[in-house]
Amino acid sequence: MSTFNFDSEITLENDVVKLRPIKLSDVKHLTTISLEPNIWDYSFVKGDGETNLTNYIAEAIQARKNKTAYTFIVYDKRKQQYAGCTRFSEINTFLNTIRLGYTWYGKQFQGTGLNKHCKYLLFQYAFEIIGFERVGLSSYIENERSIYAMLSVGCKKEGVFRNMFPSVSGEGRTDAILLSILKGDWFSTEKEKLNLKLTTRT
Repeated sequence: MSTFNFDSEITLENDVVKLRPIKLSDVKHLTTISLEPNIWDYSFVKGDGETNLTNYIAEAIQARKNKTAYTFIVYDKRKQQYAGCTRFSEINTFLNTIRLGYTWYGKQFQGTGLNKHCKYLLFQYAFEIIGFERVGLSSYIENERSIYAMLSVGCKKEGVFRNMFPSVSGEGRTDAILLSILKGDWFSTEKEKLNLKLTTRT
């Protein structure tokens, strides 16, 4: 059984990106990004604008206190700007599993390789430091950009939950696609493959 220390100030970084625990004062760093079009299309909890973003971050901080999730703010070292957020959630130390999600970046950071650097650090921490056996991810089935991004960092499709989510339009329901990366995947092939993508791109 793994142990996840919610009280620890976890910082993950390399030459490109730094992830640190989010704070309420980070509202000022992310408000402009939060107002960009389509950022929240596939999110249940909206963080658009200062008021909604403050609530979003406050809930994330409370989830850490409740020991159910751990949210990071993402800083792009190349641009010297804050880029967005990502989160460990559904942390189950008995089953040695964790979920990675609630990830959003400003438009200027999308497609730059930043996400791959973030995922590398998060997978490395989950598998090599904590010792989790599985990192799960999910997406609206229509969110092709998100699904492609998850596949590009070594995740495997597992299946579909039918009618899992309310539709983005607000009418009816839609499916969720499930993906994961396992500790065995990471150590056998995916760590090396992802690291190669990082070193050839940056």
